[in-house]
Amino acid sequence: MADFRYLAIDPAGKEKRGHISAEDRAAAEAKLVQRRLFVVECTPGTAPIKGQSLLTLTRNRISQRELTLFTRQLATLTEVTPLEEALRTASRQSETAHVRTIIGNVHAGIVEGRRLADAMAREPKSFPALYRAMVSAGESSGSLPTILTRLSALLERQAEVRGKLISALAYPVVLALVALSVIAALMIWVVPKVVEQFDTVGQQLPLLTRIVIALSSFAANWWWAVLIALGLVAAGGWALLRKPGPRRAFDGWLLRLPLLGRLLRDLHAARFARTLSTMVASRLPLIEGLRLTIPTIRNSVLAAATADIVEQVRGGGSLSAAMRSANVFPPLLVYLAASGESAGQLDTMLERAADYLEREFDRFTSTAMALLEPLIIVIMGVIVALIILSILLPILQLQQMTGP
Repeated sequence: MADFRYLAIDPAGKEKRGHISAEDRAAAEAKLVQRRLFVVECTPGTAPIKGQSLLTLTRNRISQRELTLFTRQLATLTEVTPLEEALRTASRQSETAHVRTIIGNVHAGIVEGRRLADAMAREPKSFPALYRAMVSAGESSGSLPTILTRLSALLERQAEVRGKLISALAYPVVLALVALSVIAALMIWVVPKVVEQFDTVGQQLPLLTRIVIALSSFAANWWWAVLIALGLVAAGGWALLRKPGPRRAFDGWLLRLPLLGRLLRDLHAARFARTLSTMVASRLPLIEGLRLTIPTIRNSVLAAATADIVEQVRGGGSLSAAMRSANVFPPLLVYLAASGESAGQLDTMLERAADYLEREFDRFTSTAMALLEPLIIVIMGVIVALIILSILLPILQLQQMTGP
């Protein structure tokens, strides 16, 4: 019995990785199909060593930033030097030990006479199936430097989109955390000291003051319980979302949200269009490209919709018709895909659609963040004003009682 490493998609659209023993690859794939898994990749491998630490597994993987840099270096080097020399040079240029080790393993595979895609299959955690498929297409067509250049441009564009999203969210998140910290400090330490002065008044305090005092007392005495409860809720939610049913329901709810849902759909559509455009331009078969795109999708509803598109295209349908029936893609993307199919320029039209969707994403996030920042400031100002007013009202009440 041989051991095979597999990558598959379950009925909920969730990525599954693991090892399976079988007599040959066909028998291994048959076993996976019996488990109702959609096989993306099944290659000979070795079972994981028991007791291998999570730290070791994490460090034996090239990060997305490192993979982007390596791909750009390799694309440049393969234009002027043989592949074996290009890999050796890229390994020497790396400043990280585990990256040098991984590239060294790929280089050793090339020295043994393997194709680059097969050598990269030694490190599946660092080089995804989609990445290796495009490299394989470049090797088969004799245009590896061109394919690597397109692949590096794809990775760089994806990194740019991620960077814009992170930078757009960074300031509002920091601002919200600061606002919560200020309000918590007022409620836990400031308000209790001030309201001690009202204990001897002997008069009923205003309603707003009583509410603020009650909230302050709860926060000061039970803050630890609130933190524990939040931790338990987070852990329970994480465990629940690991199950296919609740995860699919949660992902569907996210897509139905007024603003976030549109953001997720546009991000998925832009990434889908740009990735598929790069694969079509690299002469990778359309069905193969669609199939390899599924593991890159984190939303289970969108992953299931993409899996349905694969089946419709495999059954003889057009890409645009399958995308239209999925009902999760912007109409512009569907229209441009149909135009590209009619004109025989699918890669060009998909790239134009990706450019448009990414520009729309930039405008949308810029507008949303521009509105979110003052909204957080206004909410914080209102809460602080209510706290201050709750302190001033008893003082004004006392002044009226002692007035002439």
